[in-house]
Amino acid sequence: MMLGIGKEASIFLYAVLTGVVTFSAYQILVLFRKLIPHHIAAVNAEDFLYWLGISAYIFRQMYQTTYGSIRWFFVLGVAVGNILAYFIKIFLKKTMSKWKKALEKRRQNR
Repeated sequence: MMLGIGKEASIFLYAVLTGVVTFSAYQILVLFRKLIPHHIAAVNAEDFLYWLGISAYIFRQMYQTTYGSIRWFFVLGVAVGNILAYFIKIFLKKTMSKWKKALEKRRQNR
């Protein structure tokens, strides 16, 4: 089945969003682990369940957008989405750190 370039572009953007969701879900899991310390067996079980869930989620997204066929642009889109989310995380961390320093400096000047 041949898809038009417009349809491929929209599927790619949908795949990027899927990549952002998968990265964000794992970051939430990491945050949960930092808030509540876990035994290594619990961490392994959480990771296993995460990968099962994410695999099902990606399969569902792929099935809905490309009717179950594996397309290179969908796989590339998921990878790009993960990388994009990583850089957004780094940017937000730096921005929050700068704001924190500015607030601390402002408090000291009072």
